[in-house]
Amino acid sequence: MALLELRAVDSFYGYIQALRDVSLDVDAGEIVALIGSNGAGKTTTLRTISGLMHPSSGTVTFDGQDISQMPPYRVVSLGMCQAPEGRRLFPRMTVNENLLMGAYTRSRKDRESLKGEVDRVFDLFPRLRERSEQIAGTLSGGEQQMLAIGRALMARPRILLLDEPSLGLAPLVVAAVFRTIVEINSQGTPILLVEQNAHKALGIAHRAYVLETGSIVREGSGQELLDSPDVQRAYLGT
Repeated sequence: MALLELRAVDSFYGYIQALRDVSLDVDAGEIVALIGSNGAGKTTTLRTISGLMHPSSGTVTFDGQDISQMPPYRVVSLGMCQAPEGRRLFPRMTVNENLLMGAYTRSRKDRESLKGEVDRVFDLFPRLRERSEQIAGTLSGGEQQMLAIGRALMARPRILLLDEPSLGLAPLVVAAVFRTIVEINSQGTPILLVEQNAHKALGIAHRAYVLETGSIVREGSGQELLDSPDVQRAYLGT
């Protein structure tokens, strides 16, 4: 059984169907990419997984437990954490304070070990250590993205959901963020990566899915999709 499974999931915004019969898996140790154009349903898929919206039919299963109708705070407490599109930081709080907010679901006993978790984030993102007392809203876009990922890591995720981590970033910063995503995965955290930069996403993904108008239309290894002429024409500009 996969760590995360979606089976025949339909999701709606009011009367508008956003996901149609979506099925996907993320196994332990994997980076799985979900690519597609704007409006394809990528963010809706993550919202449905994390409990911000609930499927009208189908199931979302995490480590064998049906979480389809579970509220978001309980999903997080099970070990599923998301760094959302647009960062969604607390802009008037410091870097340190934002990181500590990422650990709000952890027990009081667990919080005694938070310094070690903060140090881990600073090891992954040394720039954040330099900015630890800086107000988050004054950080650069790349630094804010590092902080959003670091905040999600503070909950000790068993799986990490990343929504458009390269959005609005300069190429050199994008390369650094993707190197860190690979490093996080190498330390044992599975990742479901939603990303419009299909070339970067497929380049690091073990497996990937292509989403079009709310439906999965293709799946395979990252390399298989990189080599696919259809994917190259539609998403890689070749």
